[in-house]
Amino acid sequence: MNQAYAVTAVAVVVVATVLIGGLGLRISRTTSDFYVASRSVPPRLNAAAISGEYLSAASFLGVAGLVLAQGTDMLWYPVGYTAGYLVLLLFVAAPLRRSGAYTLPDFAEDRLESRTVRRAASAFVVGVGWLYLLPQLQGAGLTLRVITGAPRWTGGLLVAVVVTAAVAAGGMRSITFVQAFQYVLKLTALLVPALFLVAAWHGDGTPRGPFDEPPTFRQHTQVQVEDTLRLRIEEPLTVTVTGTVDATRYRDEGVLLEPGTHTIEGGTDLRFTPGSTVPRPAEHASAGTSSWAEPLSGSRDAHPLYSTYGLIVATFLGTMGLPHVVVRFYTSPNGHAARRTTLVVLGMISAFYLLPPVYGALARLYEPELIMTGGTDAAVLLLPGRLLGGLGGDLLEALLVGGAFAAFLSTASGLTMSVAGVLTQDLLPSLGVRHFRLATVLAMSVPVAAYLAVSDLPVADTVGLAFAVSASSFCPLLVLGIWWRRLTAAGAVTGLLVGGGAALAAVAATMAGFPEGGWPRALLAWPAVWSVPLGFLAMIVVSLATASRIPPGTGATMARLHLPEGATR
Repeated sequence: MNQAYAVTAVAVVVVATVLIGGLGLRISRTTSDFYVASRSVPPRLNAAAISGEYLSAASFLGVAGLVLAQGTDMLWYPVGYTAGYLVLLLFVAAPLRRSGAYTLPDFAEDRLESRTVRRAASAFVVGVGWLYLLPQLQGAGLTLRVITGAPRWTGGLLVAVVVTAAVAAGGMRSITFVQAFQYVLKLTALLVPALFLVAAWHGDGTPRGPFDEPPTFRQHTQVQVEDTLRLRIEEPLTVTVTGTVDATRYRDEGVLLEPGTHTIEGGTDLRFTPGSTVPRPAEHASAGTSSWAEPLSGSRDAHPLYSTYGLIVATFLGTMGLPHVVVRFYTSPNGHAARRTTLVVLGMISAFYLLPPVYGALARLYEPELIMTGGTDAAVLLLPGRLLGGLGGDLLEALLVGGAFAAFLSTASGLTMSVAGVLTQDLLPSLGVRHFRLATVLAMSVPVAAYLAVSDLPVADTVGLAFAVSASSFCPLLVLGIWWRRLTAAGAVTGLLVGGGAALAAVAATMAGFPEGGWPRALLAWPAVWSVPLGFLAMIVVSLATASRIPPGTGATMARLHLPEGATR
């Protein structure tokens, strides 16, 4: 990768983000400007902004990396991400806009007339926001390390500084234009290289039949192992080694690796011949042992069907509870505009999600060693250089790097905006908009600290965990709060704590790395299958048990949520 081109692309994206964000200094003056852009964003602009902030590091890098490593099972990621907006359109978008709230905690307090519910909702908004910010910083660190060799923390800190400055400058009105610009950039950054890559694939003279399973090296390939790793070998494999394997030092020698687990020391060079099977890290040895054409048959800790259902439930229902997505519906002029915005969003993100699987499939042919080294999240960034090379490959790689940074910046901006809004209203209520900037710094500081401390997870997996917490907490609150008049404050708080709390505990265990395998691992890594029903059940049972405490203004509130604007006046 040409570092000069790539660094220039990052600089251009960062400068453009700062300049557009600075525009907010002149046009954001009121509380409504900062929080909801005075509820005046037209549907197409709002849809572009929503798509910009929604298409995160997981979308730009993670989906392709998971398709490379896991095969067609991972196509459920973009399907779930997109279908989540269908649920929003049918059940949430228009009523949420008619509520007149600024944030999810505003809605919770207004609907249930309880400060306790507001505080619980605020805690989960901040928790989900911080959890979702983490993979944005991870992706930025990975990208900058790939293009410059800089330490992992450098890219994350760069994104944190730029986002904090842009959000603090102009709030929601400013961020709207930033995110709309970044959606166009991200789509262009994936589409243009994809056209050249597919053309090069068709013209390389190799068969274009079914993808190899397990994946194999198509040519002589040298792999340098940076950190010590354990590889699982399924069949005898001969490899040329310079370095240390299984505590034995070799110097440019052919070594026969017998079936089993082998330890490769950091700094070791491995050279593979064409047709050699790509070995996998021992902790992921069960992944990808099925046919590429048969999803759900062999990945995800040996429980592929359950894990896929967990993924579908989390992404399908988690979208409606993402604080940076929901807050944008408050910027629509009315409920009808909110629905139109959602329809346009469905089209925009559907178009985008056609592209990452293309990169994942091509990377399986041309970059299979990334499966072995665990660097699958870098597949998108490295593919043009591997497949095309030369000046054209360098320019396309630079375009992809710029698009990747736009993904990190746009999603991080929306998340920081939503978390800062909640912190300002609920933790710093007496300070108002003047100290919104202080809340912005606080909103970013915690995920930065976690980013510097936590061990790496695949970017898309980290995002999946955030979706699981969102689905388990806010999906029951929004669906029942909007459509079930018998919901009580006690039921809402219990459901948030039971469903969301259980998912959050599962996420913490997963990020800590235990349990290591089997059903306990699957249940905790993909908790939405059981935590979402648990949240609904807790809300319903406790609400029925406290039926005498239904808020007195429920009838009027429900009428406002479901009747067209002006009908209740």
